[in-house]
Amino acid sequence: MNSSHNAASQAKSSLNLDLRDRNTFGFDASAELAYEISAAEQIPAVITEIAGKCLPWRVLGGGSNVILPKVLPGATLLMNITGQKILSSDPNATLVAVGGGVNWHEFVAWTLENDFPGLENLALIPGTVGAAPIQNIGAYGVEIGEYINTVEAFDTQNQAFVTLTKAACHFAYRDSYFKQNLQRFIVTKVVFKIPKQWEARIHYADLAKQFAAQPSPSAEEIFLAVCKIRTHKLPDPKVIGNAGSFFQNPVIPNEQYETLLHKHPGLVSYPDAEGKRKLAAGWLIDQCGFKGQRMGNVGVYENQALVLVNHGNGTAQDILGLAKCIQEKVRADFGVHLKIEPNIL
Repeated sequence: MNSSHNAASQAKSSLNLDLRDRNTFGFDASAELAYEISAAEQIPAVITEIAGKCLPWRVLGGGSNVILPKVLPGATLLMNITGQKILSSDPNATLVAVGGGVNWHEFVAWTLENDFPGLENLALIPGTVGAAPIQNIGAYGVEIGEYINTVEAFDTQNQAFVTLTKAACHFAYRDSYFKQNLQRFIVTKVVFKIPKQWEARIHYADLAKQFAAQPSPSAEEIFLAVCKIRTHKLPDPKVIGNAGSFFQNPVIPNEQYETLLHKHPGLVSYPDAEGKRKLAAGWLIDQCGFKGQRMGNVGVYENQALVLVNHGNGTAQDILGLAKCIQEKVRADFGVHLKIEPNIL
């Protein structure tokens, strides 16, 4: 009995593991040493082994928000923890625990199938549940931080499993405590708190347009609309390599926004925190003439300037070179800095 338990609690390791299918850019990449993590209890031994060998390391989920080099040196932990279950349900909310390796979109579909609406605006975002709180993923006016109750993770600094409350996660626009301490926490499970009180959130332009003649759509209708819009705007990574939105929408002070609006009356923006405006990065890039442009093996997607693509045989160096050109032109034309969204490993 003990031997089978030990086998289950040991992470499988591989040398020079091919990661082409583990990054949505489809870059030809490999991991010098990879550990496949299928249970949280495997992590302490792996971290101890890595520390003993003084190896650099990182965690890789679905690979949808990363830029991988040709070879990832040291150790790569592949997050494969699956499973989801309802912890509790009361008149106000449902608590659902989900493994860090669960596919995000499949989880969103599952919540609707089980009549827990709320996450439908976040449909079709690629990647895993474990990566969602790190990036505080968001789309169409909803951020995942709003729906998180707790996050369970292994704290490599203190060599212990910890549970962080929503407040302790320090969620901000595309940011979190985990992102600020990238090498510290390995997210194993996320507990979502989904309110029973639901209302359609369709104020973002694309959704508002979609439902102009239907002001009270159902969660399922919003889910399908988001899938339709994203499919039109974003290329399927299985067809053409990409990491979705490549740049964050820049947030600028209101005075700077007023100055820019005077110069560029068509400027696309959204209200943000008090005294701030969020600019549409895709619009800025489009105005600079990059939409549909190609630079060697990489380019800017023809339907959405916010998406950089790998046309085949592109590398991390190629995509970052293109990104730098875009950043410099946007800064020159608009005085705004575009921050790269994917993690550069």
